[in-house]
Amino acid sequence: MQSEANALLKWKASLDNTSQILLSSWSSNSNSPCTNNWVGIECDESKSVSYINLINMGLRGTLQSLNFSSFSNVLSIDISNNSLYGTIPTQIGLLSNLDTLSLSNNNLSGSIPKSIGNLSKLSHLDLSVNNLVGTIPPEITQLVGLIEVDISNNTLIGPIPISIGTLANLSFLWLGNNKLSGHIPSEIGKLVNLRNLWLEGNNLSGIIPNELGKMISVSDIDLSGNFLSGRIPSSIGNLSNLQHLSLHNNTLSGVIPAEVGKLNSLITIHLQSNNLSGSIPQSIGNLANLETIILWKNNLSGSVPSSIGNLTKLKKISFCSNELSGPFPPSIGNLTNLKDLHLAYNHFIGHLPPNLCRSGILEKLSANGNHFRGQIPKNIKNCSSLVRVRLEQNHLTGNITEDFGEYPNLNYMDLSDNNFYGHLSPKWGKCYSLQSLKISNNNLSGYIPPELAEATNLHVLHLFSNHLTGQIPTELGNLTLLDELSISNNHLSGNVPIQIASLNELQTLELAANDFSGVIIEQLGNLPKLLHLNLSQNRFVGNIPVEFGRFKSLQSLDLSKNLWSGKIPTTLGELKYLETLNLSHNNLSGSIPSSFDDMLSLTFVDISYNQLEGPLPSIPAFQKVSIEALKNNKGLCGNISGLNPCPSSHNKPQHHKNNKVLQLVLPITLAILILLLLVFIVSYCFCLSVSTKENQLVESQTQNLFSIWSYDGKMVYENILEATEEFDNKYLIGVGGCGYVYRAQLPTGQVVAVKKLHSLQSDETVNHKAFQREIEALTKIRHRNIVKLYGFCSHSQHSFLVYELMERGSIDMILRNDAEAVEFDWNKRVNVVKGVANALSYMHHYCSPPIVHRDISSKNVLLDVDYEAHVSDFGTATLLNPHSSNWTSFAGTFGYAAPELAYTMEVTEKCDVYSFGVFALEIMFGKHPAEVILSTMLLSSATLVASTIESLLLNKKLDQRIPYPTDQFAKEVTSILRIGIACLSENPRSRPTMEQVVKELMISSSSMD
Repeated sequence: MQSEANALLKWKASLDNTSQILLSSWSSNSNSPCTNNWVGIECDESKSVSYINLINMGLRGTLQSLNFSSFSNVLSIDISNNSLYGTIPTQIGLLSNLDTLSLSNNNLSGSIPKSIGNLSKLSHLDLSVNNLVGTIPPEITQLVGLIEVDISNNTLIGPIPISIGTLANLSFLWLGNNKLSGHIPSEIGKLVNLRNLWLEGNNLSGIIPNELGKMISVSDIDLSGNFLSGRIPSSIGNLSNLQHLSLHNNTLSGVIPAEVGKLNSLITIHLQSNNLSGSIPQSIGNLANLETIILWKNNLSGSVPSSIGNLTKLKKISFCSNELSGPFPPSIGNLTNLKDLHLAYNHFIGHLPPNLCRSGILEKLSANGNHFRGQIPKNIKNCSSLVRVRLEQNHLTGNITEDFGEYPNLNYMDLSDNNFYGHLSPKWGKCYSLQSLKISNNNLSGYIPPELAEATNLHVLHLFSNHLTGQIPTELGNLTLLDELSISNNHLSGNVPIQIASLNELQTLELAANDFSGVIIEQLGNLPKLLHLNLSQNRFVGNIPVEFGRFKSLQSLDLSKNLWSGKIPTTLGELKYLETLNLSHNNLSGSIPSSFDDMLSLTFVDISYNQLEGPLPSIPAFQKVSIEALKNNKGLCGNISGLNPCPSSHNKPQHHKNNKVLQLVLPITLAILILLLLVFIVSYCFCLSVSTKENQLVESQTQNLFSIWSYDGKMVYENILEATEEFDNKYLIGVGGCGYVYRAQLPTGQVVAVKKLHSLQSDETVNHKAFQREIEALTKIRHRNIVKLYGFCSHSQHSFLVYELMERGSIDMILRNDAEAVEFDWNKRVNVVKGVANALSYMHHYCSPPIVHRDISSKNVLLDVDYEAHVSDFGTATLLNPHSSNWTSFAGTFGYAAPELAYTMEVTEKCDVYSFGVFALEIMFGKHPAEVILSTMLLSSATLVASTIESLLLNKKLDQRIPYPTDQFAKEVTSILRIGIACLSENPRSRPTMEQVVKELMISSSSMD
C-alpha cells in the first residue's frame, strides 16, 4: 500500500499548482490512501487501491510520472474531463486486473500503446475526445471481454482492425470523427451483441458489407460523413432492432432497398447527400414507429408512395433536392404529429395537400422550387404553430389578404415568385417573431400597411415586383433591426420619408422603378452600414446629396434614370469600397471629380446619357470601360475606343489647377508633417520587440500591442515611411478591408506589403478593433497558406501592419484580367482551392481557440509568385469562445457572407464554410457564381439539386478562357463543384466542416494518382 501512496504522490507532484491544491488530501503524512480518504480514491474490502476517479476536477498535468506497476489491484481508472496532457504510458499494460479505463476529454497525444492488449480483464475502454494519433493497435482485439470501446474524436488513421470480429461481447463501438480509412471489414458482422456502431466522420471507403445484416442486436448505426459507395445492402432488412440509421453524406448509389420496410423498430433514417436513385419504396409505409425520414439531395424520382400516410408517428419529412414528381399524396393529412415538411426543389405538381395542417402543430413547411399550383390549403390560415414557411418559386395563387392568418411564432415567410393577389394584411404586424417577410414578384396591390411596423423583429422585407401603391409608411422607421428593405418595381409614390434614415442596421435599400419624386433627403447619408443603394428609375430631382459620401461601406450605388442635375459631388470619391456605380440617364454636368482617382475598388461604371465633359479618371474601372457606358455626354475625352483623346495641354484641367496649388503648399505641408512625425515617433510609437516564436509573445495589458521585428521599432517606422514616401499613391497596390495596401522596399532589400489603417475619426474605434483582431489572429497562427505577418506599429499618425508581399496580387484581380486568367490554369486553380481549404481547416480545427475569418472572398486570397494561395485580411476575424455563443455585428463581403448572418448574427466556423463554397465556385467559373447560375438561386437556396453539377458541366459554365479540363483534372474540378455546392447549404449544420472538405479534396486528388 505504501508503494501505491508514493506513486500517487509522485504523480501529484508532476501536476500544476491548481491541481495540487485540489489534491491537498493526498499527503505524505498519510500512510494509506484508503484509510485517510484521499480525494478521488476508492478502496475495496481488501484495502488495496481499487478505483481512481478524478472526473471533472480540472486537473492539468501528465500521466507519465504515475508508476502504474504499483497498482496491481487497481480495478478502475477514470480521470476523464480534465486538462491532462502528455501520452498514455506504456506501463498501462501492467494493470492486469483493470476493468475500466476512461481517459476521455483530455489533451492526451501520441499513440495508443500496444501494451493495452495485456489488459485481459478490461470491459470498458474510453479514450475519446483527445489528440491521439497513429493507428488502432490490433492488440485491442485480444481483449475479448470488452463491452464498450470509445475512441471517437481523435485523429487516428489507418484501417479498422480486421480481427474486430473477435470482440464477441462488444455492445458499443464508437470510432467516429477520426481519420480512419480503408473498408469496413466484413468481420464486423460477427458482433452479434453490438447495439451501437458509430463510424461517422472518417475516410472509410468501399461498400457497406452485407455482413452488417448479421448484427441482429444493433439499434443504432451511424456510417455518415465517409466515402462509402455502392448500394445499401438488402440484408439491412434483417436488423429488426434497428432504431436509428444514418448513412448520409456518402456516395451511395442504387435504389433504397424495399427491405428497409422490415425495420419495424426504426425511428430515424438519414440517407441524404448521396447518389441514390429510383423511387421511394412503397414498403416505407410499414415503418410504424418512424419519426424522422430525411432523403434530400439524392436523385430519387417518381411519386411519393401513398403509404406514407400510415406513418402516424412521423414528425419530420425532408425530400428536398431530388427528382420527385407528381402530386403529393393527400394521405399526408393523416400525419397528425408532423412538425417539419420539406419538399423543396423537386418536380411536384398539382395542389398542396388539402389537410396539410390538420393537426395544427406544423412548424416548418418548405415546398419552394416546385410546380405546385392553385390555392394553398385553407387550414394554413389557422395553423398558428407555423415557424418557418417557404413556398416561393411555384404557381400558387389566392387572396393573400384572406388565405393567411396570425402566426405568433413565425420567423420566416417566403411567398415570392407566385401568383398571389390582394392587399397586404395589417395582420402581418401581429407576427411579432417575424424576422424575414418575402412576398416579391406576385400580384399584390394596395398600400403597405403601417401596422407592418409592429413586427419589430423584422430583418428582411422584400415586396419588390408587385403593384403596390401609395407612399412608404413613416412607421417603417420603427423597424430598427431591418437589414434589407427592397420595394423596387411597384407603383409607390411621394417622397422617401425621413424616418427611413433612422434604420441604422440597414444594409440594402432598393427603391428602384417606382414613382418616387422630389428631392432625396440628405439624412439618408446617415445610414452607417449601407452596402447597396438603388434609387434608379424614379423622378428624383435636384443635386445628388453630398451626404452620400458618408456611406463608408457602400459597395453598389445606382442612381440612374432619374432627374438629377448639377455636378457629381466630390464626396462620392470617398466611397473607397464602391464596386458598381451607375449615374446614367440623368442631367449631370461638369467634369468627373478628381477624387474619383482614389476609387480603386470600382469595377463597373455607367455615366452615359448626361452632360459630362473632361477627362476620365485614371483608374481601371474608367480606363477599361466600354463606350456604351460613356456615350451621349457633352465632351468626355480619354484613351477609350470611340472617345476623343484629351488635348495634352488640357489633359486634366481641374487637376492642373489643383497641381499648381499643390506645388506651392505641398513642400511646406510636408516639412511640417515630417517635424510632427518625428515628435510623434519619439513619443508614441510603441513597437515592442519580441521573438517570432508564438510562446515568446509579449502582451501589453493596456493596449494589447505586439511587434515581431528583429530590430528597433522606431527605425522600422522610419523605414516604412521612407520606402513609401509617406504612403504616396504611387506605391498603392490595393485596398483592404480596413485600409490601403502599399508596396515597400526596406533598406535591407526586402520587399514587403504594408497595410495602413484608415484614419477617419468616425471609424477610429472600428479600425482599432480590426487592427487588434488582425494582430491577435496572425500572431496565433503559422500556416503556409496564411499570409505571414512580419510586424506592426501603432502610432498616433499611422497604424500599419507589414506582411510578406504576394507578387501576383488577389484572385479577384487575376480573374478580371483575361491575360492573367489564361495563365491561371486548372492545375493552379485546383491547388488554390486546396490551399485555402487547408488554411481554414487549420484555423477551425487546429487553433485553440478556433479562429473564424468571417470575410473569405476572392479579394482576400493572395497569390505568391508560384501561385501558392495565402489567406489575408484578418481584420474581421473572430476567436471563438467554446463555452458560449459567439454573437457579433455583421462583417464580410456581400455575396460571400452566409445567409444566417442576416438573421442570427451568430458566428460559427460554418460561416467561413459558406464563403469558401462561393470562393471555390468562383475559381471554377472565373467570376462570381451568382453571375453564372442565377436561375438556380444558388446563393440563397437551402438546398440545390445534385444534377446542378452535370448541368454546369454540360452547359459549359466553367471559365471559358482556359481549355476545358482534361481527364487529369476533370475529376478534381467536378469534386470542387460538388464540395462548393455542399458548402452553400442554407442550413449551417448541413454544410461540411473544413476538415471534411480537405479530406474530400485529398481523396479526389489521390484517385488521380
